[in-house]
Amino acid sequence: MPITGPTALVIGANGRLGASAVQAFAAAGWTVRAQARRAPASLPAGAAHVAAALDDTAALAAAARGARAVVHAVNPPYPQWASSALVLARHGMAAAERLDAAFLLPGNVYNFGERMPALLREDTPQQAAARKGRIRIELEAELQARAARGLRSVVIRAGDFFGAGSGSWLDLLIARDLRRGKLVYPGPLDQPHAWAYLPDLAQAFVAAAGHDGLPVFTRLHFEGHTLTGAEFLAAIERAAAALGCAPAGGWRRGGMPWGLIRAGGLVVPMWREIAEMAYLWRVPHALDGRALQERLGPLPHTDIDTAMRRALRALGFGRAAPAGP
Repeated sequence: MPITGPTALVIGANGRLGASAVQAFAAAGWTVRAQARRAPASLPAGAAHVAAALDDTAALAAAARGARAVVHAVNPPYPQWASSALVLARHGMAAAERLDAAFLLPGNVYNFGERMPALLREDTPQQAAARKGRIRIELEAELQARAARGLRSVVIRAGDFFGAGSGSWLDLLIARDLRRGKLVYPGPLDQPHAWAYLPDLAQAFVAAAGHDGLPVFTRLHFEGHTLTGAEFLAAIERAAAALGCAPAGGWRRGGMPWGLIRAGGLVVPMWREIAEMAYLWRVPHALDGRALQERLGPLPHTDIDTAMRRALRALGFGRAAPAGP
């Protein structure tokens, strides 16, 4: 039976959030147009690849004709944020305006800066000093300004992503040497840090896209999982044991060499950009998700042990896990 539900355009469908959104919208009965420079390796029933470039608004809108929502899942590498983040977002906004669709943006906690309180609400003052935080503030301010011209948009703010494949702190650093029994955490082990399991976050985007009663510009916070460093590492260790890949000689834990990262940032642009955000691991923070629950209703919440097992399987760990990325 052909899928005849509403249509969603997912921009950046090869990224982890984009791929998770494609799966979630298709599973909910939506017709999905998955925009990416190269065709995704696989797409669910009801989803089709859109090869149109992000800056070709006319072609993009034509390929996603009738779309009700545009999910902006494009995230340039850190060194390109200053030159590309706003430009790419404006291309997505233009497509949403052309389609008369809602623009859905994944937000983050950069906006609040190093002085952020421990619990972040939708009305928490945005006082970022770091460049990437200021860019995010400018981006959300532009969405709010465009609301006066009719652009409907929803910012769903979440913590650090994990799950649904490679490319996060989990696989790039924390569990990179899991097979050798070593875990590395970027900050103090006693400080709470906000995390978002991507398959759950994608469900929040589906719920927002299907909701007709939201204000023309809406910010919502996705609670996700708030865990201390010790709790996050313990969840990895439990998941590894459940998957049969815990080290026979026990675990070793290490920390991030921030001094080296800062020094190397003088010559390595990526290290410089990472060092700018080091405070996120020192400053405790959590996202208050009550407004999202009130607006969108109860949403799936995968417990941390199940989420971590699935996240490690997606990275190739475990007896029955798929091949690694």
